[in-house]
Amino acid sequence: MEAPDYEVLSVREQLFHERIRECIISTLLFATLYILCHIFLTRFKKPAEFTTVDDEDATVNKIALELCTFTLAIALGAVLLLPFSIISNEVLLSLPRNYYIQWLNGSLIHGLWNLVFLFSNLSLIFLMPFAYFFTESEGFAGSRKGVLGRVYETVVMLMLLTLLVLGMVWVASAIVDNNKASRESLYDFWEYYLPYLYSCISFLGVLLLLVCTPLGLARMFSVTGKLLVKPRLLEDLEEQLYCSAFEEAALTRRICNPTSCWLPLDMELLHRQLLALQTQRVLLGISRM
Repeated sequence: MEAPDYEVLSVREQLFHERIRECIISTLLFATLYILCHIFLTRFKKPAEFTTVDDEDATVNKIALELCTFTLAIALGAVLLLPFSIISNEVLLSLPRNYYIQWLNGSLIHGLWNLVFLFSNLSLIFLMPFAYFFTESEGFAGSRKGVLGRVYETVVMLMLLTLLVLGMVWVASAIVDNNKASRESLYDFWEYYLPYLYSCISFLGVLLLLVCTPLGLARMFSVTGKLLVKPRLLEDLEEQLYCSAFEEAALTRRICNPTSCWLPLDMELLHRQLLALQTQRVLLGISRM
């Protein structure tokens, strides 16, 4: 074999090995995210939905769970991909000649971005509506019962929904901008409208995050404040002692003069409250020492 042919073959082998390495890394990353998402969803699922008497409903719920797990794994990958890209770039800049981290190259990051974009649109347009309609479907009237009948009904529902959405978009385009160029741009769905739809949904997700994060933080701090025990150093024991003494005196007066009240009194309840106040006052006195 001549030298030029050997060089061409070595370049092809290198490209082949790089491609296989990227596929293996992408598969391992997705498998890890899928396992984590499956554990997370199975932790919050209702066991009764998967242990029903009807095996058909249990199978449908399991399929819907797997579709939701796949969608959640893709969403988590889309969230973590930007930090992963930044960290990998910083690692490559810090250690440019390290052999063991050369797999963190631009080709891998670009391939991960393409895969996330592809499967995000697939999950958004097909998998999530399919999972919803699949759990709500019962099969066509007169057809054989089973999972396959539900699949047929779900596919028909998705086709009708797609036609409805496309028809509404076509009518809206004709009303807003009635020219040939705008109607022809509707055929360019993959190159223009799909990234635009993905960007709009991402923008809505960011707005929802900005709205919910302050409320969640406020709720988290309020719950944490209720669970934590207030330190004794910050309490005013003298004020609590005075309050307990006043309440004890008021209860003692009501017990000694029961006829002064218009309503009948439960003497046993009053004695229990008086005993509790006396115990509290003794404890506060011990704490003050």
